[in-house]
Amino acid sequence: MDLTLALAGLGVGIVVGLTGMGGGALMTPILVLVFGVPPVAAVSSDLAASAVMKPFGGFVHARRGTVNWRLVAWLCAGSVPSAFLGVLLLRLLGDDEAVQHTIKVSLGVALLLAAGGLLLKAWVSRRNRGDGPPATITVRPIPTLLLGAGGGLIVGLTSVGSGSLIIVALLALYPKLRANDLVGTDLVQAIPLVMSAALGHAFFGDLKLDLAAAVLVGSIPGVLIGARISSRAPGGIIRTALVIVLLASSLKLLDVPTATVGIVTGLAILVAVALPLVRRFRTEDSELAALPEQREAELETSAPLTGR
Repeated sequence: MDLTLALAGLGVGIVVGLTGMGGGALMTPILVLVFGVPPVAAVSSDLAASAVMKPFGGFVHARRGTVNWRLVAWLCAGSVPSAFLGVLLLRLLGDDEAVQHTIKVSLGVALLLAAGGLLLKAWVSRRNRGDGPPATITVRPIPTLLLGAGGGLIVGLTSVGSGSLIIVALLALYPKLRANDLVGTDLVQAIPLVMSAALGHAFFGDLKLDLAAAVLVGSIPGVLIGARISSRAPGGIIRTALVIVLLASSLKLLDVPTATVGIVTGLAILVAVALPLVRRFRTEDSELAALPEQREAELETSAPLTGR
């Protein structure tokens, strides 16, 4: 049992449970670049690990009521058959590197746009004083079904997108969906999706059980930890985590060097930590500046009473 691989699974599991995404976009590159696993074996093993890992996180969100089950049903109706079709298409293409590269670059651009959309949503939420109560979501069956089908096809081809791609499109289709519900719905719909793709790879003999088992040793407790935090945390915290994971995933998919990804991600985390502190200090300074005026107003109000 590779302890380093299990620790990598723990870290990725926490990210998946916290944000609903990052499994394929983070774990597959780690297996290939850090551990030297062949790409096809990395894809199939990552899918198999995700098929076991994601139900644990999904169960936590289901218990907390942060899952839109109607959305899950329509997404799965499209994604499950198309994921298996994606595996078949991959075999027909012969694992063509140009096709895979084009898909990954397109997904990387989509993730960058999604990160920008989340930042815009955070700004709008602040102006409207937070997330508020859950908004009523009207499910659109046909667009949701097509979204699931497109996402399933890409997952079958690359193992990337069961969380990241679906969550991007869900943001576009249902902008009123709260961050917690977005993560919970995305995590649950990914369960049958990755199972279908994993079964397809297992059918063709690509699956490496020992590799998947090593990842699962760390990823199962990781996803439980992340999901518990995600289901209880304020929407702003989850949204910040989503932006950071989207940024890191997109840079990796765009073939940015690992060191650069680490630096940019570290800076993003520092900014995310520093901004609330700056806002807090500004609020305290404003309150202190307003104290003399408040005291003066109190004196003016009490003066007529004293004169009597």
